[in-house]
Amino acid sequence: MRTLVIETATAACSVALIADGRVTANRHEVVGRGHAERLIAMIAELPEGGRAEQILVDCGPGSFTGIRVGIAAARGLALGWGVPVSGYSSLALLAAAAFGTDDPDGRDLPDLAVVLEGGHGEVFMQGFAAPLRATAPFVSLRPEAALDALSATTAMVGNGVRFLAAIAPDRTYREMLPDAASATLLPSRFATLPAVPIYGRAPDAKPTATPAVAAGLPA
Repeated sequence: MRTLVIETATAACSVALIADGRVTANRHEVVGRGHAERLIAMIAELPEGGRAEQILVDCGPGSFTGIRVGIAAARGLALGWGVPVSGYSSLALLAAAAFGTDDPDGRDLPDLAVVLEGGHGEVFMQGFAAPLRATAPFVSLRPEAALDALSATTAMVGNGVRFLAAIAPDRTYREMLPDAASATLLPSRFATLPAVPIYGRAPDAKPTATPAVAAGLPA
C-alpha cells in the first residue's frame, strides 16, 4: 500500500510517497510561510501526481496556518481519491527522526525533548525515549520554564531549541525541522490520529460576539 505523507507544521514543507516501508519519492523545502503556494505543486511533482492508497498528515503542534493548509489538502485529496486519511504529531515525528538518525535501536541515546517554536514567546515541548514512547505530556511553556522541567542531561531537538540555547548555551541542542520522509521511522501506533489540528494553545483570533450577546441578551 502506498502512502502520501504531508508535512506542513513548521517552516518546512515536505511530501513523500512511502511504500513497503521505504521512501520512493519526496520533496522537502524550507518555505517559511509559503505552504499554501508550494504544497499542491510539490505533490503534483511526485510520481502519478502523488496518488496513493492512504494519506498521512502532520496535525501539529506548530504553525496554525501551516497545519490548516496541510490538513485541508489531505482531506481534499482523500475525498477526491476515495482513500483514508490519518494524522501524526510533529513532536513524535521529530523524536523518531532523532532516534533513528543517531541510533535506530536507541541503545546509546539519552531521553530527549522535542522543542518546537510556539506562539507568544512559548515553546511546544514533549519528552520521548527509545524505543519511541512519550515520557511526558505535551506542554506549551516559556523557554525558562521548559528548561526547568528537564534534567541537565536531556538532549533537545527541534526548531525551538534556539530559545532555550539563549538561556543555557552549555546544554545539548540540535536544530531540526520535520521531514515527511521521516515517517518511515514512525511506529504505526503514532500514525493513527484523526486528521484534525493539534494547535497546542488557543488561537489568537476570538469569535466576534453578536449584538444581542454583546448587550447581554439571549442569542
